[in-house]
Amino acid sequence: MASAAKHSTRDQTPDSPAVDQQATTFSISDLAREFHITPRTIRFYEDQGLLSPMREGRTRVFTRRDRTRLKLALRGKRLGFSLVEISYLIGMYDRARDKNTQLSEFLNGLQQRKEALLQQREDIEAVLQEVCNFEQQCRQLLLTRAASESVDKAAGNGTGRAVDDATRKAANKAAKADKVA
Repeated sequence: MASAAKHSTRDQTPDSPAVDQQATTFSISDLAREFHITPRTIRFYEDQGLLSPMREGRTRVFTRRDRTRLKLALRGKRLGFSLVEISYLIGMYDRARDKNTQLSEFLNGLQQRKEALLQQREDIEAVLQEVCNFEQQCRQLLLTRAASESVDKAAGNGTGRAVDDATRKAANKAAKADKVA
């Protein structure tokens, strides 16, 4: 196994021991350590058909090809691709003899993902604006109500009922104005 190898070709990371990238085979713990994931994650990708390790008894033995496929799967996940899209990209990697076709397809997938993210950002910004508007209205209503209650108390009213009615009417007007906008 590659886990005991000590070469300068190792992939050094500050958080974990290095893994020899030039090794021909890797254990599940080698790959988990290298990519900062759990063995369970690797088994999940195997169950999804993205990885096909060999077996030595009950031990999984991963090849450089499996390592590359795992790297592609994790990159796809980080970019927000679905498992189906990741599977397609990995299949393209396996089939592609023409690197230009492979790169063009990947670029197309990236463009679609970018458009989806931009739309999500636009939606989030719209919702944030609504939240800010409601927050401002609530703060204004609280200030208005506090001012009216202090006027009521100073006048000896004490009930605050007229203030509650006025506050309720103002809140209803604000809600109707938001629905129209």
